[in-house]
Amino acid sequence: MAVDFKKTQKELYKSDTNPSIIEVPEMVFIMVDGCGDPNTSETYQTAMEVLYGLSYTVKMSKMGDNQPEGYFDFVVPPMEGLWSTDTGEFETGITEKSAFNWTSMIRMPDFVTAGVFDAAKMSFAKKKPKLDLSIARLELFNEGLCAQAMHSGSYDSEPATIRALKTFIADSGYFLDLSEKRKHHEVYLNDPRKTSPDKLKTIIRYPITQ
Repeated sequence: MAVDFKKTQKELYKSDTNPSIIEVPEMVFIMVDGCGDPNTSETYQTAMEVLYGLSYTVKMSKMGDNQPEGYFDFVVPPMEGLWSTDTGEFETGITEKSAFNWTSMIRMPDFVTAGVFDAAKMSFAKKKPKLDLSIARLELFNEGLCAQAMHSGSYDSEPATIRALKTFIADSGYFLDLSEKRKHHEVYLNDPRKTSPDKLKTIIRYPITQ
């Protein structure tokens, strides 16, 4: 059976609406940085193609002659995103999508080393020679102590959930700890291309400190 992190680490992907405090472990991600409106940005669409293409190439590396050391089959995890704006906090800038700065990313199993990543890039480049894979990087991301909540509905209606999460953080005796590395974080539990806006489920996560 393929390992599904949504099932083996349910606390990271829990879908109930009650906010919670969580210690997020260090994990390996393929990441792509960009800016602008994700609905209209060609850069964002390219990032999606690169991230999914490399992720599935790693997954299917079991079929090649050089299977990575420690390989195990896995379900490709959900797309995630780190978000900020040039105009202030994400909550107040959410309608100014052209001002978004984003890092889109997909988690990888721990066996994905720099060598495994480079091999995946070389393999995927043979299928998509015109795609710029240099925009992608492999990074260890240690988010640490966070608070998170589930948002149901369209992305534009997130501010209400964000405000409720911030109230929960304050009432629980914690403080927001936003920085260059630790940002507004979203985990997308379904595909917006195949899901109506009112049925979207998104985990919203904020870094905190005591």
